[in-house]
Amino acid sequence: MSSIRFFTLLPCLVIAALLTSCGNETSKFADVDAQRLLNAAATPEEWLTYGGTYDEQRHSRLTQINVDNVSGLGVAWTYDLATERGVESTPIVVDGVMYVTSAWSVVYALDAKTGRELWVYNPNVDRAVGAKACCDVVNRGVAVWKGNVYVGVIDGRLEALDAATGEKVWSTVTVDQSKPYTITGAPRVVKGNVLIGNGLSLIHI
Repeated sequence: MSSIRFFTLLPCLVIAALLTSCGNETSKFADVDAQRLLNAAATPEEWLTYGGTYDEQRHSRLTQINVDNVSGLGVAWTYDLATERGVESTPIVVDGVMYVTSAWSVVYALDAKTGRELWVYNPNVDRAVGAKACCDVVNRGVAVWKGNVYVGVIDGRLEALDAATGEKVWSTVTVDQSKPYTITGAPRVVKGNVLIGNGLSLIHI
């Protein structure tokens, strides 16, 4: 298992219009370390963590699009997530790749410039788990760290995927699965630790 530790804390189209500077493919995928995360604001052409930076202001510092040219903005590409369930993911964009999630905690890796599918990972969640969720089987995104993509699965698993291939590196259960806990939030990585929380539907309280 990876040396990274985890802690448990108590429609549908992706449209890319802004990511014109994410183009060149690289031999490394999700090559993100503490320094890159701490300095995320200095690379506004990427979106390295949920909320953009550790303070999660969701503010883009890009200046290429402004009030003078915004009227000319158009769709560069679209990608069909093939679901009619809720999609609430914040895409992570790093090293020219967009990592985005869909319903049932499915993870997609796309070329951020062209929309070309690189890989898809489906954790194959038992559909009965959907009854535990308060607000549909949504997922709010992933975290990236040193070549891995981390996703919280709605049934309580935390999983690490190889950022280049989508192959599962490891998986661990972070909740008591006999109880109606779910995960819909995006993990965070802080000082080499993967943080994930869980939720409980109000109807089960």
